[in-house]
Amino acid sequence: MRKIFVFLMTLAAFTLSAQDIALLAPETGKGVNVMQAFNQRRSTREFDSKELTLQDMSNLLWATMGINRQDNKLTAPSCRNLQEIRLFVITANGAYEYIPLSHSLHQVAEGDLRQMVAGQQDFVTNAPVSLLMVADMDKFGNTDSRSMTMAAIDAGIVTENACIAAAGLGLATVPRASMESDKLRQALGLTETQIPLMNAPVGYFKQ
Repeated sequence: MRKIFVFLMTLAAFTLSAQDIALLAPETGKGVNVMQAFNQRRSTREFDSKELTLQDMSNLLWATMGINRQDNKLTAPSCRNLQEIRLFVITANGAYEYIPLSHSLHQVAEGDLRQMVAGQQDFVTNAPVSLLMVADMDKFGNTDSRSMTMAAIDAGIVTENACIAAAGLGLATVPRASMESDKLRQALGLTETQIPLMNAPVGYFKQ
């Protein structure tokens, strides 16, 4: 009974909190081995409506773009280690930015922004969470074609990390590039040089 109570309190902390969220320590031994994860990776567009547990969210975000070394380098490599990709978590209750240094979620907007991520593809709103990869071009110092190309590559790396992590953790996802970028930029308080590039709705497989 106590385990059920702790689980419910943990889940509520993620789904109902209107403030920043301290994530749980990642379970680095969780999931299948890497070859099985690649074997299980697939694009899924149907999701169970059940919310992700805080532990599953913690594991997913750490694997996608968390710190895995004492020098604060990430699970996702980046051009010149600029770490210009910012990872946002869009839920029915608000939008958060993942902060790798503290392994936490910082709330940046209230309300449900999932339709902005969905654009013309409504299936996205059925997923309890959408991950949004934003390139902060200020870290490059310019937006020339070479910098934009490298940022797009880095966003793809982060997205693939999310896809492989989801496969290994038994979660459903699909990588996407379509979204209402201008609306998301405004809702999240981004500048013109902070550019939404990729997104990935995530949830449990539909039963």
